[in-house]
Amino acid sequence: MAVLTEEQNMLRDAAKSWVQDKSPVTALRKVRDSGAELGYDVAAWNEMAEMGWAGVIVPEEYGGSAFGYLAMGLILEETGRTLTASPLLASALGAASALVLGGSEEQKQAWLPKIAEGSIVAALAVDEGPHHNPEKVEASFSGGKITGKKTFVLEGMAADLFVVSAKGADGVGLYLVKADDAGVKRTRLQLADSRGAANVEFNGAAAEPLSGGAQTLEKVLDRTRAGLSAEMLGAATQAFETTLDYLKTRVQFGQVIGSFQALQHRAAKMFTELELARSTVEAALAAIDNDSPDVPELVSLAKAKMGDTFHLVSNEMVQMHGGIGMTDAHESGFYLKRARAAEAAFGNQAYHRDRYARINGY
Repeated sequence: MAVLTEEQNMLRDAAKSWVQDKSPVTALRKVRDSGAELGYDVAAWNEMAEMGWAGVIVPEEYGGSAFGYLAMGLILEETGRTLTASPLLASALGAASALVLGGSEEQKQAWLPKIAEGSIVAALAVDEGPHHNPEKVEASFSGGKITGKKTFVLEGMAADLFVVSAKGADGVGLYLVKADDAGVKRTRLQLADSRGAANVEFNGAAAEPLSGGAQTLEKVLDRTRAGLSAEMLGAATQAFETTLDYLKTRVQFGQVIGSFQALQHRAAKMFTELELARSTVEAALAAIDNDSPDVPELVSLAKAKMGDTFHLVSNEMVQMHGGIGMTDAHESGFYLKRARAAEAAFGNQAYHRDRYARINGY
């Protein structure tokens, strides 16, 4: 594991304690069964914001704590363990990063304090097709307005503010659009992992540009991908630990099934893959904090590796739990569904392997 500061240790421990007490997997089941339109518990999100989690990457002058991306990753890892649904990734990391990196002083003053205190939710709207492909942008910005469609916008139904990619006179860039603009129309989506998402149409919606163009877009996406990888790491780790406990207690043919060598080999493979994945995720988050030039390749390495690992562990969780693992009554299905949705979000394994190869000149 990365060497953590005292503040980072305290933040991680507080997150671990809160999610175990206030947001176990049963909380996600409750949200799913209630059909909550936003896909998360608003009261739980308000508690998270009150603890300062929504302002972890926001500079202090705008109401945040500026603890950095590794600190945010520690929180996301703990929320991932219990599959906690919230706007933390979309709003407090993705959209907040866009404003920190590309916002004018006026835009930062207007929006960052609200994001940091959790009084608004902001969302990234970058994809336009069924797969992550931020290079393909048909949405256009002209005369202060955006026209176009965005798909699979995480927290799209809850958003008060959208950070939208569009083509302007100087190429692709990011723009701020208020969700209550008359030119904004959103359609709720039902995702396999029960999280909140929407397709969003912009029909001449008023927009304000952020600076930095395509470079800012890429930096924002990499920060979001690294955060999602940390959340996936937490979920995969918990899925493995739950499965390991089952192997130690389930008795069949008069023996604990964990004594069977074939299952020991499979458990050992999951453990080693998780250790490798952790190193890639922590390296990516640390590189962002250090503003290293190799952030893009480290992030793609982390997302691709974490996608493979979470896929493996979620499959094994279902299989090793046998018949009960195939039922909705057991939590293993929630981890498998989350794995599939998280794999696809912000680029699947194929996307990031290809990107890693291109970055390295292949």
